[in-house]
Amino acid sequence: SKLTNLGHLEMTWRSRVRFHPLLVRILHKSRLRYYGKPEKAVDMPYQAYFEVADGSGMTSMVLWSSLCPEWYNSMKVGTVLLLEQYAIKDSYPFKTKPTPGDSQMKRFATIEISLNDRNPHTKISIIPEEMVKPEWGLPEVKYRFITRSELDDLPHNYSCDVIGLVTFVGRAERARKREHCEDFWLYRWAHAIDGTSDHPFILELFATSQPDVFERIHPMTYLVCTQMRVVRDLTENPSSTIYLTTSNESQIFITGWHKGQPYTKDTKVKNFIQWMKLQSEADQIKKTVIGGYYPFPRPPDNFSDY
Repeated sequence: SKLTNLGHLEMTWRSRVRFHPLLVRILHKSRLRYYGKPEKAVDMPYQAYFEVADGSGMTSMVLWSSLCPEWYNSMKVGTVLLLEQYAIKDSYPFKTKPTPGDSQMKRFATIEISLNDRNPHTKISIIPEEMVKPEWGLPEVKYRFITRSELDDLPHNYSCDVIGLVTFVGRAERARKREHCEDFWLYRWAHAIDGTSDHPFILELFATSQPDVFERIHPMTYLVCTQMRVVRDLTENPSSTIYLTTSNESQIFITGWHKGQPYTKDTKVKNFIQWMKLQSEADQIKKTVIGGYYPFPRPPDNFSDY
């Protein structure tokens, strides 16, 4: 069928009602958002953002309502989609934006693709990777992996991806989303090493829309975290309080979930795997810890400072 592209849509969407089919690859995926409220009668109050791209550039795509439980888990980073009967809207200005792995890629920030179950009902097709043709010009998924030795030089809020061997994982903890409210974030602390430093990555992992992975993080698993943000306590000693926290677009993968993921081709991931082949599993197991309370960043040494 006759296809269109994102660049053409951005220029012409206001003058059209129907759009030609669109072929895109998913580059980023947000956590699933629930926006239900007691006073609003919405059957499936769910929403998820994706960043998708074709040969002309990248834009946001929003999955709405009943399409979320039907499609969310099938739409992975790297998945190629054929979209028909979708809508184009002005982009929502307050949405979080992931940092693209390819800094040269053009971004169409004024529009977003809207996938709905009605008016019109969007038709979604997943194209298997072995059927994707080079002449379609779809970009590859690119990452920003860093090693632990590089972390100390990175600025606050820098976006990066990491891989490491888990040496510590804490119990799940809760924090209020806002003061005096009944909604909580669920999170846990983890340490991961990659052989490039004497210090581990300190990771604050909030529960994303991957409960099966979040609950199974344990010592000696290979952990990949994407779209993490560097956090520095700039008031204290910056190097001693640096850690990484998840963002809205973070994805977490552990041993058993890596096969077929786009990051397996990344050079730093391959280097980590080579380093792990040289390690003694028995020696590493002796250094691992699980559970317990983990106060971080550490409180001051004396009570008056605290």
